[in-house]
Amino acid sequence: MARKFSLAYLTVAGTDPVNQIRIAAETGYDSVSLRTIPMHLPGEPEFLMHEDAALFRATKQALKEYGMPLMDIELARIRPDLNLAEYVPAFEKAAELGATDVLGSIWTRDRAYYTDKAGQVSDMAASFGLCYNIEFLPWAGVRNLQEAITLIDALGRDNAFIMVDTLHAGRAGVTAEELRRTDPKYFRFLHLCDGPAGPDGDPVLDNIRDELMLYTAREGRSYPGEGAIDVAGLVGALPDLPLSIELPNAAEMAKRGAAGHAARCLETARAYFAKNGLDR
Repeated sequence: MARKFSLAYLTVAGTDPVNQIRIAAETGYDSVSLRTIPMHLPGEPEFLMHEDAALFRATKQALKEYGMPLMDIELARIRPDLNLAEYVPAFEKAAELGATDVLGSIWTRDRAYYTDKAGQVSDMAASFGLCYNIEFLPWAGVRNLQEAITLIDALGRDNAFIMVDTLHAGRAGVTAEELRRTDPKYFRFLHLCDGPAGPDGDPVLDNIRDELMLYTAREGRSYPGEGAIDVAGLVGALPDLPLSIELPNAAEMAKRGAAGHAARCLETARAYFAKNGLDR
């Protein structure tokens, strides 16, 4: 079976949902991943489907017009100040748009707290027919694969999964062998990109609200095969999963535009996979 690719929001950050759907369709993606739960970062536009009826209708029409499935919405984070009710309308609208998944992450090291809240978010997602996929990041609350496995095991929910981002996995020291040894039941999809192997030397963006984000993670990721991450090994360890390309690169966006950058992401991914025998 041929690889399935979704266009993640952060790859074309700032692009509204209708144009993201159009770009995904015109450049050959199989689905889209929309950010309908904002992070409230400086300068980040907010696409609130439950508050903007016209945007919701236009997004629904674009998905239908282009025959483009909505794979997931983001970003349902577990934060110390979390009010669970804020996610209900976003989940409801995602389900109405045909989404199957929600992406989230953990931003506290209080294990008892985040386990309880993640369980509640999982249950909320399940009530709308959605799966909750928790991403680990080496500077977040859940920082590596083993911590993520511990969380999913503690949750014990059928709709709770781990989402592996190749950049964050590589930087957290996760190896292809570690992924191969892990029961595939924990995973539903991957985030795909390349980048430097470690965080040392990255300038940190100033004035970020809520959490620390490394510059590379938000503006300087690399096309597959152009960085230091063992992308082939990580992807090859989980060969049957869809791949959501999350590859923000400010320089490439400025050079190519959103559509050109999205197209280049997919072209390089397909070429890289063909070269490494991972295209099927």
